[in-house]
Amino acid sequence: MSARVDFPQLPVRPMRVADVGEIVGIESAVYDFPWTVGIFRDCLRVGYCCVVLEGNAALRGYAVMSVAAAEAHLLNICIHPDWQRCGLGRELLSWLTAEALMLSAQRMFLEVRPSNRAALALYLGEGFSRIGIRREYYRAAAGREHAVVLERRLI
Repeated sequence: MSARVDFPQLPVRPMRVADVGEIVGIESAVYDFPWTVGIFRDCLRVGYCCVVLEGNAALRGYAVMSVAAAEAHLLNICIHPDWQRCGLGRELLSWLTAEALMLSAQRMFLEVRPSNRAALALYLGEGFSRIGIRREYYRAAAGREHAVVLERRLI
């Protein structure tokens, strides 16, 4: 049985500097090695596609994506722990894919920890393919963890 809950589509809106505190709180609840306030502010400053998924005046998730030279790179996508496994990650990924296409991206790339089985299953289920490994890419409790590099052709 799936844990998916059908919601009316939640609004995706641009991330604002004022959101960063709440975003870092979610990031810290989800990841052992979270992005910092400075990283999120830098992403906003350089003009990456930074968005939040909002429901009932609270953030449910967020994402950061760069698009250049007909390629999209999904840098961060995260759903609040209370809202994981409800289909919101898939909804946000779908929105990002449509946005990447509108920005003329032909392919989308991302890295994911092999230990993050739920995320890996989501990406593979949404048409991503494994194209490589980045050795010792992520910080981990016991040193470093590799990243699985995924690609999805958009057109």
